[in-house]
Amino acid sequence: MFRVGRIVAHTLLGLTIASVVLPLAGKSFKSRLIQWWCRKLLAAFNLQVSSHGHIPAKDAQLTTTMFVANHISWSDIHAINSVIALRFIAKSEIRNWPVFGYLVSRANTLFIDRSRKRDAKRTIDVAVQSLQAGDNLCLFPEGTTTDGSVLHPFKSSLIQAAIEAKASIRPVAIRYPHPDGGVNIDVAYAGETTLMQSMQKILSQKKPVIELHFLKPITAEDVAKQDRRELTLQIEALIRRHLAL
Repeated sequence: MFRVGRIVAHTLLGLTIASVVLPLAGKSFKSRLIQWWCRKLLAAFNLQVSSHGHIPAKDAQLTTTMFVANHISWSDIHAINSVIALRFIAKSEIRNWPVFGYLVSRANTLFIDRSRKRDAKRTIDVAVQSLQAGDNLCLFPEGTTTDGSVLHPFKSSLIQAAIEAKASIRPVAIRYPHPDGGVNIDVAYAGETTLMQSMQKILSQKKPVIELHFLKPITAEDVAKQDRRELTLQIEALIRRHLAL
């Protein structure tokens, strides 16, 4: 109940920040604010973030980069944002989540309606413009979440934005480890599990952990040498191999 109280208080603070502060904040301050808020939210859930590999340096002025990751839970977004604040490409349904949908929207998320094929072209164009403006984006190319024990084939369409924008790509392998060494499927927001049920399952665990494995970046030069399908298969293979899936 103490943790639930912390979460409610921190969420209310987030609503205030999103409504009053973010619209007036500069890009750098907005990024630091998002990082801070996400770190505190995960701390309220007692969810520990463990980062490994080619972690973006805190003082690095990273620009024009697309992060590509597998997708397991709603907490993936907050975990990555706690390390480096990004502009996420997410399915349009997230916009309708209670409270968190509003917060994600105010964080400049780029939404895509996967039920409309024409929307992919619009999203690619916006993503290209965003990358060319120096933004860093994050994409979950599986198009859905899993329980962490499998990896769905990556969809290639939005990878085209990185090619057209001459961006670099940073693959990220996400894993929720179980204390016995296996995969902690109880933290997943997948299948028939609702958002509230996923949050309750995380709260019921003593010290859940999310591992973020930042794999070796793919340079803009290497990105430009491949077509989107080859590039997508390469990224998927890197993440699949790292997670041993």
